[in-house]
Amino acid sequence: MFKRSLAMVAMLLALHTPARAGASELSEPEAPPCHTGSYRMDDGSLLDLGPGAPGALRWRRPDGRTGALVRQDDGVWLSTLGWTDRPDGHHLTVTDCERGEIRFDDVPGARQPLVQIDTRFQGSGVALSGRLTLPPGDAVIPIVVLVHGAERTSALATYSLQRELASQGIGVFAYDKRGTGDSEGRYTQNYLTLATDAIHAMREARRLAGSRAGRMGYQGGSQGGWVAPLAARIEPVDFVIVSFGLAVSPIEEDREAIAFDLTRAGFDEDAQREAREIADATATIIASNFTEGFDRLDALKAKYANAPWFPHVRGNFTSYLLSTPEATARRDFPALLEGIPAHYDPLPVLSNLDVPQLWLFGGQDREAPPFETLRRLDVLKQAGRPIATFVFAHADHGMYAFETDAQGERVSTRQPAGYLQMMVDFIKHGGQDAASGER
Repeated sequence: MFKRSLAMVAMLLALHTPARAGASELSEPEAPPCHTGSYRMDDGSLLDLGPGAPGALRWRRPDGRTGALVRQDDGVWLSTLGWTDRPDGHHLTVTDCERGEIRFDDVPGARQPLVQIDTRFQGSGVALSGRLTLPPGDAVIPIVVLVHGAERTSALATYSLQRELASQGIGVFAYDKRGTGDSEGRYTQNYLTLATDAIHAMREARRLAGSRAGRMGYQGGSQGGWVAPLAARIEPVDFVIVSFGLAVSPIEEDREAIAFDLTRAGFDEDAQREAREIADATATIIASNFTEGFDRLDALKAKYANAPWFPHVRGNFTSYLLSTPEATARRDFPALLEGIPAHYDPLPVLSNLDVPQLWLFGGQDREAPPFETLRRLDVLKQAGRPIATFVFAHADHGMYAFETDAQGERVSTRQPAGYLQMMVDFIKHGGQDAASGER
């Protein structure tokens, strides 16, 4: 959330490059049009092909398995597991790209004839680019609008859910958020502005779908977890799905991320208390729009530099403020975080939201730990709000399972089994009877 925004400027400043799947995909370009698509294989399975790293493709299965495909000299595309560099034994042959004929692991497949309608529509004062993807036919179907996170790349170019959900009988509307891709306007992270854009996107999706439009709702990932419920509160829809989002403020997210890091590293409450001093100092800097509070942070850095817990303090924006020179932070970070309401409290919206909601979390999410959010959502459920929650116990942010390398860094391998299907079921049938759980 905060971290994903800061990662963008950090890459430009050569400060840090996140080593996780979600971050690596932010720079992935669009694959050649004839490769991109959802394929029905002769064995009845589904396979999605989409953009990968430069010169590569990425395949995905509905059960969460995925790999990177690199073309060899003989024309065969060889796969590596997830976002690792380890061969996984899978291979792709494109027998006729224009006609959408492939072989994956020697099983033939054909690209599904999904219907795509590109559009320009008016957001909140700016023109936005969107695309409605529909399964073939004329049946009434549910429609989901994808609400983006803090990324600055084109959703139209990179969101595989456009095809993955459409191949499951769901209409999907994706759009480039303002200031990204082919959309106009200045990039912002102001939740009200983004929620208003999402409402306009929902209206455009309904217009384009026409008589095919059934249940309609939002799916928001990461920062979209603050935006989608706000949009649904302003103009009600039939459902909201939040993936790895939070019901706490961005400032609280940073504090909880620091606490989670220290807890996983085995530090006690005394260390937690001292680390909270640093979190409070960075919160002051954020609240002042990077104009004051640096002296206090410098004093704490000097005070705790040799503390055994200090190297484990990461958080979201705190890790960047600890590693970034003051002059650089003052110069670059205000524009980067422009519009973010750091102390935004989502509870007034959620406490008055009667739209059925499904909240999905990663139990090992270091960027957006879900624990206080789960507690708050449980209180809301007890008060009668139509909320279901589910935790994928071993998933990190972005809902990615991972391995830990020799340096202790996480390397994403796949999405957890059941993640996509849970969203499909909720979009088609979900409501107050949706079960909560963990696995």
